[in-house]
Amino acid sequence: MGKTLLVTGIGELTVNNPQAVDNPSARRDSTPEPYADAAFVVEDGRIAWYGPAFDAPAADERLDLGGKAVIPGFVDSHAHLVFAGDRAAEFAARMTGTPYAAGGIRTTVAATRAADDDQLRANVRRLVHEMARQGTTTVECKTGYGLTLEDELRSLRIAKEECDAATFLGAHVVPAEYADLRAAYVDLVRGPMLDACAEYADFVDVFCERGAYNEAETRLILDAAKARGIPVRLHANQLGHGPGVRLAVEYEAASADHCTYLSDGDIEALACSETVATLLPGVEFSTRSPYPDARALLDAGASVAIATDCNPGSCYTSSMPFCFALAVREMRMSPGEALYAATAGGARALRRGDIGHLAVGARADFTVLDAPSFLHLAYRPGVPLIHSVWKNGDRVG
Repeated sequence: MGKTLLVTGIGELTVNNPQAVDNPSARRDSTPEPYADAAFVVEDGRIAWYGPAFDAPAADERLDLGGKAVIPGFVDSHAHLVFAGDRAAEFAARMTGTPYAAGGIRTTVAATRAADDDQLRANVRRLVHEMARQGTTTVECKTGYGLTLEDELRSLRIAKEECDAATFLGAHVVPAEYADLRAAYVDLVRGPMLDACAEYADFVDVFCERGAYNEAETRLILDAAKARGIPVRLHANQLGHGPGVRLAVEYEAASADHCTYLSDGDIEALACSETVATLLPGVEFSTRSPYPDARALLDAGASVAIATDCNPGSCYTSSMPFCFALAVREMRMSPGEALYAATAGGARALRRGDIGHLAVGARADFTVLDAPSFLHLAYRPGVPLIHSVWKNGDRVG
């Protein structure tokens, strides 16, 4: 047995329902019920006990939080952190009326290819640290700004080194040098690129969207991932109605991400599947696009996650509290639903049962708020309410 830490003096403890994390059929139980005057014990990086403070067992060390609230660490299940440069000018143009288009990705591709490994690794570390300071304890990171075999492979290796989950997104856009050779590039992605990257990829993703990859191309890449036994996820229905959500459900994807434009059939398909609808409200804020209809998804019984989509183009925020507040204000989620989506929902989108909750046996990833309740994350938007952040029982922020 290792040293034990008793965390007490908690004004409000949100644990989340661990059955709903592990068992998608229980996902409708998605509003957390916080405990008042609670405590918990950490041992060997895991939650060993939780309950009323007056019943707390003895421990080797004690941490009194003086009435602060505790929540599970945020699980950011969608981010693009391996890149160089920025696109601030593109953002400024959008704010004066230029519509968002996926083609701006190619600007980042050029900068990323020109950067060395140390530059890319330093940028990922900077952003992961930025995320941790804002309560995030688990980060998924995608490739997609290299778009050559060598650049995608090095991007995936760096993502795997620095983040909790690494996703191969060689099918982000078609690079400029393949503009007239689309089929050849798709063959490169689903063949040599996947062969080289399979060792490091926790997931394979495709940007199934106008301006990126059509249904037939997406199927070829998903089939190749499935043949190698790699789970899939999809960028789906961000820029307009399309086949992305339907394909995600058909291929039993871990998540369909964006889900901005959904038909009734799309919502029904998600509600009847194990595919998580990952919503990225920071993108809509940054692109002045319509927000996803989270209310319709939740009312239908779909499993929902919230993530930042931190990237240099369409959404350069690393703040889950900001996305939480947007979800409540703009997507009509209750604060409880938003918290669950940003923790347990993200865990399910990564197919992880050990994070996103603080039940016994869970990883001791928790965030202490400088507030009496998680409600303040939406009630006081933009205020730095993160007091401290713990991962595997160690303080990281």
